[in-house]
Amino acid sequence: MPLRTKRWNDPVDAEDGWRLLVCRYRPRALKKRDETWDAWNANLAPSRKLHADLYGKNGPPIDWEQFRQRYLEEMRSQGAAIDQLAGMLAVGKTITLLCSSACTDASHCHRTLLKELIEREIPSKSS
Repeated sequence: MPLRTKRWNDPVDAEDGWRLLVCRYRPRALKKRDETWDAWNANLAPSRKLHADLYGKNGPPIDWEQFRQRYLEEMRSQGAAIDQLAGMLAVGKTITLLCSSACTDASHCHRTLLKELIEREIPSKSS
């Protein structure tokens, strides 16, 4: 039940399995034929407001801990999508969560937080 994370423009590997883009915004100027993902779920990304707050577009930028708490709160409304991904993993599917090319530090990226949320749900699907 491998669950991986990458940036959307990282090289595609055979081990990636099903690639899901979890960005709020689609990469600019990228032609549809050049997409590197199988599906896109913008609702698993930070809201527009949270994204803007992180980058200081509504005042001083928020810190990582504030972002983390608010993102996890937002994901409470995405339980069905998270549950579906956990179910896919529980039956042996490999999934790679893809984020923005600008997000170079996976330890401070929502894709890592999302990965943790999904992994917590897998045991309930394996029964």
